[in-house]
This record gives sequence, structure tokens and C-alpha cells, in this order.
Amino acid sequence: MRDPFVVVGGDAAGLSAASKCKREDPDREVIVFEKGQWVSYAHCGMPYFVKGEVDTLDELLSLSPEEIDERGIDLRRGHEVLEVDTEAETIAVDGPDGRFEQPYGDLLIATGAHAVTSPIEGHDLDGVHTMHGLDSAAAVRAHLLDPDEDALADMGGEDFVDRDLVERYGRMDPPETVAIVGGGYVGVEMAEAFVAQDLDVHLFQRGGHLVPPFGESVADVVESELREQGVTLHLGEEVERLAGSEQVDRLVCKSGDALDLDCALVGIGIRPNTGIVEGTPIELGESGAIAVDDYGRTSVAGVCAAGDVAEMRHAVTGEPDWVPLGLTANRAGRAIGQSVAGDSEPVGDIAGTAVLKAFDQECGRTGIVDEKRAREAGFDPVTETITSRSRSGYYPGAAETTVTLVADRDSGRLLGGTIVGTDRAAIRIDILAMALEEDATVADLERADLAYAPPFAPVWDPVLTAAKVLRGQL
Repeated sequence: MRDPFVVVGGDAAGLSAASKCKREDPDREVIVFEKGQWVSYAHCGMPYFVKGEVDTLDELLSLSPEEIDERGIDLRRGHEVLEVDTEAETIAVDGPDGRFEQPYGDLLIATGAHAVTSPIEGHDLDGVHTMHGLDSAAAVRAHLLDPDEDALADMGGEDFVDRDLVERYGRMDPPETVAIVGGGYVGVEMAEAFVAQDLDVHLFQRGGHLVPPFGESVADVVESELREQGVTLHLGEEVERLAGSEQVDRLVCKSGDALDLDCALVGIGIRPNTGIVEGTPIELGESGAIAVDDYGRTSVAGVCAAGDVAEMRHAVTGEPDWVPLGLTANRAGRAIGQSVAGDSEPVGDIAGTAVLKAFDQECGRTGIVDEKRAREAGFDPVTETITSRSRSGYYPGAAETTVTLVADRDSGRLLGGTIVGTDRAAIRIDILAMALEEDATVADLERADLAYAPPFAPVWDPVLTAAKVLRGQL
């Protein structure tokens, strides 16, 4: 029998690859090593578990270990891969029975990323949380309960959850004041979750605006929405340290401003888990993630990488980029699984298409929306922002929808865009994402034959209106 297809990491990219390879080549041995106990879960659903809109951790699982076993995949949880020997074509694994060497025929590195907490002093105090992994979500939810409640009851995931962690936070008094450090996706989504739990919520952002990848027009709306919902924003404030004897009770900014609190959540970003390739010929890209080609292959034959640990090619610039998102990981993993099975499939490009819910506001972004970055990529950017209606003005439910488009002055090519509004705004970003994939110009976008009916959109959809106005600028 051929050497096995070995996958390091049991989440989106890893299990997508394993499942596709096994489906296409049932006789191939496929082994998946996962350091923790959780596999194939919806990372993006965790804030809604803390909020209470998702009842149990089990609901966030895409595949159970039993379902993975039924697919013929050899899943080994609680096995940490320590290093890769590309010359011997083996990996060193630390499992429940000790360390061993596992040979591979093909190897996929899908080790994901980890939450960044440095350089914030005190990030290891009790009561300081991150939102990266289901155990962290379980700990936050347990912390919000009264000590006389059973923290593990009805939470789900009994076979996988870190019981000691959950029980420890379940014994603590629930917080009244919480500080969120970082105003990106996690910070905004967790602000909504904490407000739903009737906490006094403070959000600290080092820069002058929240959600920087979405640009200023979206940030203005999001900031207004959060303030209206009772979140206290501290913009332009860099957090220096979290203080307390054992449990956090104070936050101090570099400006000297401080806040007394009972709980903190640090959401200042993630970094790729590339530790197992240190000292190997596997090359990293400029972003610090693993460099790959159009098929997810690394610089070493037989070794691929996908998901949050790997770069991919950007649809607008044509250059490698690192934009860790769920669909990116699933799609790349599936393509690699098919290639390993014998039918080569490119992983595709990325445009950084993402959506975000900020209470009632729906936000979307795709492509390049920052003019400085566009100029660095060799474009001469022109930006236009319009506000239109989501439906025909006379039809009930019409809401203001703000669209920003960025294009190259010389070629007229669309470079990116954002959208924000309360009435099905976020899903409209997919129109722009498809336009970017096809290298469309603003004129092409303006001529797009989008659907119209009063309950769904005006004759000139907000996206088309934005294209008309931007084309006039060009």
C-alpha cells in the first residue's frame, strides 16, 4: 500500500482535504492528527454561543469524530505534531502513549493560527479571555454564570470540553464590567454578545476607527451603532497592561487612562502556527505564513499547506497574501484533497471577502479598499461612496445602504468595495466579489443585469448606483 496521506490539523482545511481525498481515492490511507479534542467546528459561531443564540457547543460541530470515522479517516485526537523531517518524509508525534515517528507519502500542514496576546502585560491573569477555540468560548460563557449554576450543564461538548477550565470559571462571580481590547471582527461581535448579557462593555481600539479592513465609511456606521447600543468606545487608546493580583481587576492605557473591571477579552489578532516547519526547507512568505503555489504546494515536494497557516494569491494584486477566513480554508483543503487523490485542482484566489454583524448593522468588504495599499500595488486608486435605498422607496422596509467602491483610474478596473446597512446589505458584497474574480471594470459592473422587484431592490441597486457615480469620476 502507498504511504499515507497525513494531515496535521483537524479543522476546516485539514478535514476538508482528508474527506475529499478519501472520497476520491477510497483505498488511500488517510491519517489526521489533531493536537486538541475539538475537530471540524465553526469558529465564527463562538460569539453567538456566548451571546446565547447558539444553545450548545455541539451545534458548532460540522462533523463529529464518529462521522469522520465513518468516512474511513483515521482521526487521532490528542496527538501533537512536534516537527517535520522533509528528508526522511516523517513527522514526530507526541501522543497519549508517547512520542513516535509517522511516515507520510503526502503531507498537509493545516495547523491554523493562534490568538495574539503580547505585548499586553497581564494577559495571563484569570478573567482575561481570548476567543480562539471552543474551550475559550466555553470558559467565557461559564464566567457569565452565577456560581450556584452548573457551568457544564446544558453546555454540550461533554466528551471534548476542558472541564477543569469551565468549572474554574464557573466558580467565579460573574462580571459586571468587561473590557474588550481590539476593535476588529472579534471585538465587535463580542461587544454584541456581552451587551446581550447586560454587562457594562468598554471597547478599546489602538487606532482611530473600528474594523479597519472595512474602511472609514463602514467604521463610522459601526461606531455609531455600538454607542447607541450602550458600548463605551475608547478609540485611539493603546492598552498597556491588565492588572490584578490573581484575577484581572484593572486596565491601564499608555495614555494613563484606566478602567476598573471584572473581565477582559483580548482580540488583537492572530498569527499562523508555523512552528513545526521551523528548521525545514519549507519556505514562509512575507506575511509569516507558509508560502504555497496555485495548488497549495509548498517549496518541498509532497508537502502542502492550507487554511490559516498558509498564504494564497490575491485576486486583485496577483501577489501572495494572508487573509485567514473560513471559506478560504475549506476551499483550499478540498482542492488539495482532490489533487492528492490524483486529479489536480487549483486552490483558487482570494479577495478577502468578509461580512460582519454589528448589532443591526450588516457590513461587507472585498478586495482592496485602502488607497495606500492600492498605490503600493501599482494602482492609481479612485474612491467613491454613495448612500442609497435597499428597496424601492415606497416599499416597506427600505433602509439606507452605504456602498464604497475603489477603482484604478487608468484601467477603470474595480479594485474593491465595502457595504453597510440594516436590510440585507452584507450579502450584496458577493456581487463585488464575483466582479473582482472576473477582473471587471466599473463600467462592467454598472452594466450588470441585477434583479429588480420592489420588495428586494430598487431599479438601480445600491451597488449599481455606486458604479454609476464612480464611473463618472473616472
